[in-house]
Amino acid sequence: MRSRVAAQTLVGKDFGQVYNLTGGIKAWKKEVAVGPEDTGLHLFTSAESPEEAVIIGFGLEMGLRDFYLSMQSKASRESTKALFGKLADIEILHQERLVELYREITGTALTMTEFAEKIAEPAMEGGLTTEEYLQLYKVDLDSELEVLGLALAIEAQALDLYLRAGERSDNIKTKQVLFQIAEEERSHIARLSSYIDQQRDLT
Repeated sequence: MRSRVAAQTLVGKDFGQVYNLTGGIKAWKKEVAVGPEDTGLHLFTSAESPEEAVIIGFGLEMGLRDFYLSMQSKASRESTKALFGKLADIEILHQERLVELYREITGTALTMTEFAEKIAEPAMEGGLTTEEYLQLYKVDLDSELEVLGLALAIEAQALDLYLRAGERSDNIKTKQVLFQIAEEERSHIARLSSYIDQQRDLT
């Protein structure tokens, strides 16, 4: 099993501060990317072109949104239900950005619905399944801080996956697109870190 520490995965990518939520997300002890070195890379075996890489990334965003919506139904507190709904809505913004990137690459004008039809099956970001995430991060679904910690861990795992896929790609343009998507993940992490700051200030 590999364990890329936060200093390598996040601080090394210009994040000055990485959170270890003591008493929060139970399994997160700074290791933000878990599993074997090839975890999730099977998702990109067909990503021979930049367009295919974006399509796969869109499927990952769809999978994460479905995950948040499923967790929303399992939470009992209205505040955490609302938080899962907010996280799901944010994934729509991420999807829209990927559709814009696809348009830039291909010169086509697909709508979001038309683009979604290209996705064979949504997958979870980071390369782990829903069950694997829930087993790894035993989150209290009624704690906003732990929910945010879970979301941050998933985004960090996704950032690591895109970087590894980009490093292994033999297609220069595909490599560039994967690294560009990784930059998008970095902005997602920054936003979640801000939410965590706000939540910590309330506790």
